[in-house]
Amino acid sequence: MSKGRFITLEGGEGGGKSTQTFRLVERLRRIGLKAEATREPGGAEGAEMIRKLLVEGEPGRWDPQTELLLHFAARRDHLRRTVWPTLERGCWVICDRFADSTMAYQGYGHGLGREAVEALYRLTVGDFKPDLTLILDLPVEEGLKRAALRGGENRYERMGSDFHQRLRDGYLEIARREPGRCVLIDAGGTADQVADAIAATVRDRLKVAI
Repeated sequence: MSKGRFITLEGGEGGGKSTQTFRLVERLRRIGLKAEATREPGGAEGAEMIRKLLVEGEPGRWDPQTELLLHFAARRDHLRRTVWPTLERGCWVICDRFADSTMAYQGYGHGLGREAVEALYRLTVGDFKPDLTLILDLPVEEGLKRAALRGGENRYERMGSDFHQRLRDGYLEIARREPGRCVLIDAGGTADQVADAIAATVRDRLKVAI
């Protein structure tokens, strides 16, 4: 049995990543592929416990280095218990956020820089990378407005527009650095329009008829 593919959806707050993750899973299933949705931080029992520490509470709850370590601890648990075994079964895994979020939020947003994030990536993840990363891009003000309407977990949403502009700029830099893996998707349209753009990208990059 061949391994499945690993697709990640990235971007700032309010871009519709969760909605589009499930829509993509549905499209893949309709053409007969096995596909599962997951998320970060989270996606496994231990990682979900760490998620609560990261996304709830006051914005200054953790310093940037502690946040970085918590994210990679959750990521390691998620990979070992969920992502890698699922891929080995030949199932596609569609993930709402992955390591590019850590680079954007902690590396660029909090100013830790690329080196610290890359070092922890090598230690905890190794050479493994997504087959395709879809970065849902949206102006900061529009994204925060959308995020405020959904409510719920909002620690990162309350970190201020300057922080969110830095992380948006970080995502754009990530896409520029790795054009073979990353594709920018305009998240400003309707959910249907964004889903169609994602499907077209997956069809073009991974050669599946969705």
